[in-house]
Amino acid sequence: MKITALETFSVAPRWLFLAIRTDEGITGWGEPVIEGRSATVAAAVEELSDYLIGQDPYRIEDHWQVLTKGGFYRGGPILSSAVAGIDQALWDIKGKALGVPVHELLGGAVRDRMRTYSWIAGDEPDRVAEHALERMEQGFNAVKMNGTGRVRTLESKAELDRLVGRVAAVREAIGDAADIAIDLHGRASPALAREACRLLEPLHPLFVEEPVVPELTGDIARICNSTVVPIATGERLYSRWDFREVLGSGIAVAQPDLSHAGGISEVRRIAAMAEAHGVALAPHCPLGPIAFAASLQIDFATPNALIQETSLGIHYNAGNDLLDYLVDTSVFDFTDSHIARPTGPGLGIEIDEDAVRTAAEAGQRWRNPVWRQADGSLAEW
Repeated sequence: MKITALETFSVAPRWLFLAIRTDEGITGWGEPVIEGRSATVAAAVEELSDYLIGQDPYRIEDHWQVLTKGGFYRGGPILSSAVAGIDQALWDIKGKALGVPVHELLGGAVRDRMRTYSWIAGDEPDRVAEHALERMEQGFNAVKMNGTGRVRTLESKAELDRLVGRVAAVREAIGDAADIAIDLHGRASPALAREACRLLEPLHPLFVEEPVVPELTGDIARICNSTVVPIATGERLYSRWDFREVLGSGIAVAQPDLSHAGGISEVRRIAAMAEAHGVALAPHCPLGPIAFAASLQIDFATPNALIQETSLGIHYNAGNDLLDYLVDTSVFDFTDSHIARPTGPGLGIEIDEDAVRTAAEAGQRWRNPVWRQADGSLAEW
């Protein structure tokens, strides 16, 4: 079998899909994307295709090594995301060719179903309790929410009270048996993150996610040491080398993204490193169906997988949602906040290529918001 072509599709709401074709008629699908920079990642995929066309798709590890290390300049979100989508598609091809799900190629399933959580509210959270109750009615028993909107380096008591009040309202609405994860989205300074986590302790969040930007990873240990709230991070770390420092810092949950951190091959290694540090895995995935399917394949083969993010109904999915590009949407049915082990070959999904092509004709140019503080200075989004 040989690779004959790579084709990318930019589709709403903010996704980039990749099809890798072979001379035996098997097509593998991947999702190589940086949200807001999909055209840049597509260009990187096109450049990498010069090496891949004519190659044996079964040699996944060798291709990963060449694509990530064969150039003098390495790493970063664009290259890592391009490689991630390619890697997903190659695993999809191999699983389809052999007639087995990818998790079988990774050693087999370690669980029968995987717990998931759903998003509530938006970038600047409101109606959080009402939205949390809606998610409970949909069958979820875990939710994630942004803790704040834009914040300053140090904040007023009033703003901290609003943070705690939002989380308290959700806790009161859904009770103590359900879980709440709080995303700080890298918006806080280390000092503000420590104060916020201390105030949130009585509400027992499942974890507080990305308290600071990845440039401040060196401060994660101080944050972990200052609170009993479990700390999660990793959506903007792109390799096992990026995770090397943070895994020993005291975090509870590692959150590599299957579309950013080198794909199935690299996240599998990050998960094993995390297990050696007593750290759980919760793949970051506010993206589309291919990234979600790839995440599930990792989850079902990974002993320390804790919970899986899903983008179903997330505030970014305006116009199109998680199930829109699938032939059979039942593969992502949720029951009691869990999803059953996928049994289909490869990534376990069938992409509706006609729907993808139609959507790609319109394309998408999603950009993240640019926030400013009251004084006009740039704020972290």
